[in-house]
Amino acid sequence: MASVFAGLFDLAMRIEREQFLQAGHYERSAGRRGYANGYKTKMLDTPAGTLHLNVPKTAGLSEDCGEPFYPQSLERGRRSSRAVMLAVAEMYIKGVSTRDAEAVMKEFGIESLSSTQVSRATKLLDDELSAWRNRPLGEI
Repeated sequence: MASVFAGLFDLAMRIEREQFLQAGHYERSAGRRGYANGYKTKMLDTPAGTLHLNVPKTAGLSEDCGEPFYPQSLERGRRSSRAVMLAVAEMYIKGVSTRDAEAVMKEFGIESLSSTQVSRATKLLDDELSAWRNRPLGEI
């Protein structure tokens, strides 16, 4: 199932790059904004398992492009989907240890989530929860 999702992601990102560049693959065009420049591999943890994606790159962008190309379906620097991180947070709230959470994620086909990442996510959750608990209530 993960390979099907990865294929769909790859296709959608290639189409998005063509739209960004305003030219198809190998198409010569006066309105072209840059060039396709290969792919970068990325692993993304999702509820369907770990996806091995080929993220399209660009080069030679014209001045009017503004932001460099990055697919909208991905978040820069994030290796896990929000759904996976919410599942980890819920396991933490219910008292599952970080090592057990890592083992559960491996059972679901998520390969790249380590106990260290689970610990980091739970620390952020602890910090947010502590800030919320200690917030000023103001006048009631």
